[in-house]
Amino acid sequence: MKAVLLAAGEGTRLRPLSLARPKHLFYIAGKPIIEHTLNRLKMAGITDVLLVVSYMKEKIMEFVGDGSRFGMNVEFVDQVQPLGTAHATKMAKDFLDNETFVLANADVMVKSTFYRELIDFFGKNKNSSILSLVQVKDPSKYGVVEIEDGKIKKIVEKPEHKKESSNLINAGIYLFQPEIFNMIERTKKSPRGEFEITDSIQMLINEGYDVRGFVVDTWWIDIGRPWELLEINEYLLNEIDLKIEGIIEEGAHLQGPVGIGKETIIRSGAYIIGPVLIGEKSDIGPNTYIRPFTYIGDNVRIGNAVEVKNSIISHRCRVGHLSYVGDSIIGENCNFGAGTKVANLRLDEKTVKVTIKGKREDSGRRKLGVIMADNVKTGINVSLMPGVSLGPNSAVGPEVLVSTDIPPNTFIFKKQDLERIRWLPL
Repeated sequence: MKAVLLAAGEGTRLRPLSLARPKHLFYIAGKPIIEHTLNRLKMAGITDVLLVVSYMKEKIMEFVGDGSRFGMNVEFVDQVQPLGTAHATKMAKDFLDNETFVLANADVMVKSTFYRELIDFFGKNKNSSILSLVQVKDPSKYGVVEIEDGKIKKIVEKPEHKKESSNLINAGIYLFQPEIFNMIERTKKSPRGEFEITDSIQMLINEGYDVRGFVVDTWWIDIGRPWELLEINEYLLNEIDLKIEGIIEEGAHLQGPVGIGKETIIRSGAYIIGPVLIGEKSDIGPNTYIRPFTYIGDNVRIGNAVEVKNSIISHRCRVGHLSYVGDSIIGENCNFGAGTKVANLRLDEKTVKVTIKGKREDSGRRKLGVIMADNVKTGINVSLMPGVSLGPNSAVGPEVLVSTDIPPNTFIFKKQDLERIRWLPL
């Protein structure tokens, strides 16, 4: 069986993180999202994969290559225009050669054994197409699915009202028979101007084809918003095998599952409580406190008396001494000046709101720190308030309190510092 992964989206709700690189290449728990997904397919015995790409496609193609380093055969097709999921699926027709296939959004994450279970379910329902489902409390933001005796009856895209007859939603992972392409050919544009695969599936149902629902019985996350990276990181750190391959100095203390990469040094006085994963060639401590559900990438320096909690700190970052990073996502090549503090809890202890596509959106999280894109720098004693975003290539001067989002390529300084800088000799 072959698989088609949809990886063409711009990830606009993940901005500013996705301004510097496609979301499928964002590292969580030691690997990019796309690699986690490919590994899951391989565990299910699927080694022939087509990636539908568009946004920053060169970066994805360079990282994945021909798939041989993953033990797979990977090909690519460019969806030049973002015309929807049915249009993207149509582009895979020649690759599939009239076979049954798995179709998935490449940024949907599930447990490692899910694809194997999906294929086993298909083995018991070989004349069916299969739509994976997940149960949620509020289905209003998703495609709601009505099911009866295991068969899909109706799909409603993003219903206006919360009270629907079903709280089962489309999980974004499918197993199709070749006849789906006949429906795609007849699918018309939706009100938002795209060819939707859910419309094609509804046509299958209306014409009497057997479409079954396969309910996801464990965790599932459609990675669309920054804080969902933290949720995925937590699930994956509990799932992967963590090994110590680096250097642990005398006086360092490790508790619980902790992974330390090659050539990484954990200096005396460091206290690490797992699950925690630290990449290769990093330097941690001395006297550093790393708390659970933290992933630290390669070539990272965490200085003296720094505390990091439930965060993702990407490759080649520097966190200066006396700093605090909590419940945050930090992009690559960022530098924290000494004494930089991230606030992750509102004084009123209400859930933290974040600006997504120009609108304030409730993260639902009581604790959420900073969302920092690649190549950001802070001066000494900078304070970052809960839920603020810093765009790529931005910088914050010493002692600045950041309470609003900072656009890309922007320098923020205190007024008196700007006056002083203006008269500095060139």
